Amino acid sequence: MAMTMNGEVQLAAPREAVWTKLNDPEVLKACIPGCEELEKTEDNGFRAVAKMKVGPVSARFKGRVTLSDLDPPNGYKISGEGEGGVAGFAKGGATVALAEKDGGTLLTYDVEAQIGGKLAQLGQRLINGSAKKLADEFFANFAKAVQGS
Repeated sequence: MAMTMNGEVQLAAPREAVWTKLNDPEVLKACIPGCEELEKTEDNGFRAVAKMKVGPVSARFKGRVTLSDLDPPNGYKISGEGEGGVAGFAKGGATVALAEKDGGTLLTYDVEAQIGGKLAQLGQRLINGSAKKLADEFFANFAKAVQGS
């Protein structure tokens, strides 16, 4: 099952500061809902463990995250894939762009993801709703981290 999502968030911080936080594993770990581990591996890569609950299915996903198409401080592509055992798998990517706007930074994102296994049987509406909730939660956490609160 595939899905796409996009959105934007206005951040009250300079673009360079936002870029730095987007590349900081500690910040990302604190902002990703359910993230238990996020460890830098080779250049531009991370090993990740996150616990997710989607409807009645809850699973611990283990996987890899890679940053590519780096264009500091304008944006990058982040992609990842994870295995959740019997719950299934998830993989996808997001293009993140940063632009100066209203004395702060406008972050826009386009996400594409695929899921399979038990998760895919839950139905498109539940999956899309959960994905949107996770994205909203991440960006709310990220906005707090960037603004230093």
